[in-house]
Amino acid sequence: MSTLAEHILPGHPQRRRPDAGLLDTDAVPLVPAPAHVAAPRTPFWWQGTLAALAWALLALLTHLWPNLPAGFTEWAYTTEFALGAAGMSGLLWLLVLAPESLQPLAQLRRRLRPAGPWLVALALGLAVWEVLTAKLGRLPTPFFAPPQALVEVYATDAERLAESAANSLRLLAIGIGIGALVGFATGVLIGWSRAASYWIHPVLRVLGPVPTTALLPVSFYFFPSSWSTAVFLIALGMAFPVAILTWSGVAGVHKNFYDVARTLGASQWFLVLRVAIPAALPQVFVGLFMGLGAAFSTLVVAEMLGVKSGLGWYLTWAQGWAAYPNMYAALILMALLFSGVISLLFALRDRVLSWQKGTLKW
Repeated sequence: MSTLAEHILPGHPQRRRPDAGLLDTDAVPLVPAPAHVAAPRTPFWWQGTLAALAWALLALLTHLWPNLPAGFTEWAYTTEFALGAAGMSGLLWLLVLAPESLQPLAQLRRRLRPAGPWLVALALGLAVWEVLTAKLGRLPTPFFAPPQALVEVYATDAERLAESAANSLRLLAIGIGIGALVGFATGVLIGWSRAASYWIHPVLRVLGPVPTTALLPVSFYFFPSSWSTAVFLIALGMAFPVAILTWSGVAGVHKNFYDVARTLGASQWFLVLRVAIPAALPQVFVGLFMGLGAAFSTLVVAEMLGVKSGLGWYLTWAQGWAAYPNMYAALILMALLFSGVISLLFALRDRVLSWQKGTLKW
């Protein structure tokens, strides 16, 4: 009676292992692998090509088209802006034409592929901005300035902008830290204790919806400096949503979780620290996200009205001198910093709540 292997590979002698009676697979010749397997070919990056052409067009337009005279205003750094656009175009051409064997460039190209349409739109948007301001003057000065005016601000006033950004971040970090801790502790307390909920909940319902900026005149009276007033108001704007969402998370924990923990001998502190708080963390991060918006607005208003440093103060200073390019440069820097803070919060959330990663996008 023939063996199974003889049916599979007819004509090939089979040997059995004396210890187990199994087929000796070493006696079966393996099918040789192809000498060379071609790797899947990466499609050509057409969007990168369009982006490179768009940035080259921006460079040529900026350099070859003379600026329209605008009174006493001279748009400096026009040549530098054109060189920057040309450099961006050259980098994109390098990424488009680089072979796959150059791993660093190929890896960077793969990362930038999803941003291809945005690279095209950014170059075209800057070109339209340049034409409407520096070349045709359709947007009146000094309220509107061309892109090279922002380059001039970042080049000549970088020290003051960096100092203002550092002061704003320091003030924001202190206010957010205090507000988040106080709001989290308050939310856990009123979510766990009925007595605390009885006394604290009405206060939150009355004072919580009041905008923190409306409390500026009163706060200036009770605090010794405008800086401490700003810290208090930022912390207050942060604490309210964190307390409400933390309370909602703690109160919404299913009682079966507590029953199982008590059956296993858990104490009250264990129920709070290991059951209630972990179950409420998704709601806590939602509260932190909502509180950041209130903290940002309070920060800017406080720096505009009283604090003598920071990006809000820089905006007021630039407006007072009619230095609108400086004001726009500060607004762009402010947007990037605040977006970075929210991105850090979401990175922390994805790390703490890895089982919920991707359910909330930013």
